[in-house]
Amino acid sequence: MEYRNRLVLAPMVRVGTLSFRLLAAQYGADITYGEEIIDHKLIKCDRRLNERIGSVDFVEKGTRNVVFRTCHEEKNRVVFQMGTSDAVRALTAAQIVKRVSKLFDVLETGEIAMLLCPKFSATISEHLWIQSENECGTELNVHSSGCKDVAAIDINMGCPKSFSISGGMGAGLLTRPELIHDILKTLKRNLDIPVTCKIRLLKSSQETVELAQRIEKTGVSALGVHGRRVADRPRDPAKWNEIANIVSALSIPVVANGDVFEYDDFQRIKVATGASSVMVARGALWNASVFSPEGKVPSEDVKVEYIRKSILWDNDIKSTKHTLKEMIMHHSCLELPEGKAVIKSETLADLAKLYGEEKYYESVRGNQLGCSKEVDD
Repeated sequence: MEYRNRLVLAPMVRVGTLSFRLLAAQYGADITYGEEIIDHKLIKCDRRLNERIGSVDFVEKGTRNVVFRTCHEEKNRVVFQMGTSDAVRALTAAQIVKRVSKLFDVLETGEIAMLLCPKFSATISEHLWIQSENECGTELNVHSSGCKDVAAIDINMGCPKSFSISGGMGAGLLTRPELIHDILKTLKRNLDIPVTCKIRLLKSSQETVELAQRIEKTGVSALGVHGRRVADRPRDPAKWNEIANIVSALSIPVVANGDVFEYDDFQRIKVATGASSVMVARGALWNASVFSPEGKVPSEDVKVEYIRKSILWDNDIKSTKHTLKEMIMHHSCLELPEGKAVIKSETLADLAKLYGEEKYYESVRGNQLGCSKEVDD
């Protein structure tokens, strides 16, 4: 994955699901982070191919709870962000979203395989490099190049929430450089996709620079920096000057994050910090078309497009409502009719009706009825 000159959707809890990531990409985001998933939770998941909607789902064992959902369309730009405080557990979780499917485990490198089904052969060729051994093509030499569901793995080292810090995750890692080194080196040694992390500022600029330099030595592909300290609140201005200090001390790409609300801000923060790329959170949440060089589209249009993607990818209703409420609160308030109707909605069908997308909902659901199969992988 290329980390220079990229517009990046930041990880956002309860927001960064597949539907919102695809929305941001539609408007111009080059890299899209998923919401943070705790390693403990992912380890308890099974990988399933959801043929009904065409997604790859990581489902909590013994339940129907989808912990992480992705699809082929985003596999070269989606970053899986993980919450962890243990190197071995982090690797175990990472290998679940970055591995060769069990379907292909029986095909060892160089093994001759008899592929009798053309459809099966086409499926395998998406994941493996296949060299024909004879003219008819029935006997093949299969070289595993590995298949992946995500483009990169990122470790969350910036979340200031008490849940993360008390568990030694998120910003709780910032004062444990040895553990940071252990986690990142373990992932780098064992994965063949980019590994990155995202941090916040420490108490002094010099401390942050020193930590960033230690992180760079682990071999990570890039470093994300939120220009606020753990105690800072969103209303506190991001310290772009301290991000600049980090950029000048490193040779790897730095992704700057903080106070990007308009398209012009992407260039402003790049000039001010020298960062390779720029990440945006609230600016994208309030209007995902912030990524468009043509300028923002009306927020009403963005909400409708988000509803359509939530319907298409069967987004969790709680996540969908949470994201819509955040959009509404920035431009209006939840006490007005739209906000009250969103709060009252219990299903995606209710939201489709509220935003005039009943026909789209019926069309999508009708098409999906014939493909309701889930396949354990």
